[in-house]
Amino acid sequence: MARIIAVANQKGGVGKTTTVVNTGAVLASQGYRTLLVDLDPQAALTATFGVNPVELPRSVYHLLLAQELDAASVILATVRPHLDLLPANLHLAGAEVELIGQIGREYLLREALTPIKSRYDFILIDCGPSLGLLTINALTAADEVLIPLLPEYLALRGMGILFDTIRRIRERTNPRLTVLGILITLYDSRTLHCREVLEEVRAMFGAKVFETVVRKSIRFAESAAANLPLLDYEPTHPGAAAYRALVEELLHEQK
Repeated sequence: MARIIAVANQKGGVGKTTTVVNTGAVLASQGYRTLLVDLDPQAALTATFGVNPVELPRSVYHLLLAQELDAASVILATVRPHLDLLPANLHLAGAEVELIGQIGREYLLREALTPIKSRYDFILIDCGPSLGLLTINALTAADEVLIPLLPEYLALRGMGILFDTIRRIRERTNPRLTVLGILITLYDSRTLHCREVLEEVRAMFGAKVFETVVRKSIRFAESAAANLPLLDYEPTHPGAAAYRALVEELLHEQK
């Protein structure tokens, strides 16, 4: 049965999509059957794999709004073995409003994924930069939440809102949800600010902060533009090594 991990933070530009793409690629390279779910209306995860969201006849949007649709009919294979994609398209931008009128609206993604969970070892959900109904669906469907965090004080201040949301999800829709960990992204050790924030994050959250730190690099943007995970674009790059180290931590947590 799949281990479902939502990658969430209401702040944009923190590396959620990068983390989903590269963590998924590392898991797949190790033989784990992995599904990536694009739940961001910007559809960056979908575009990263060279899929044009505008041309998609079906997407996760249709899966949420037309419950009779089979998830397996929407899933796409990627260039990497063992790695599949449940894509998004621009219709997802209107889903927040449309979901308001749905009965059991918080559970729609969980219900859509249930029939296919046994086919995968991991399901990674890329959440958009909000705490609206789409992210609530992701957190309700997930076993764990992984939080990418910029080493900036303003980003750190927003963590309280996210943790309040996670607490409410536990109370109302998903009591099994746990925080897998906080991943520092876009880290630049040359700046005092980054170093100070990293130290403060470790002091505040302790063991919930991954040892792995993902350093800022243009290679992530270049690999996305090439429609490839960094693991395939430049396997020896320190960024690829960072996500391999992150996966080691994830697998250690599983034991």
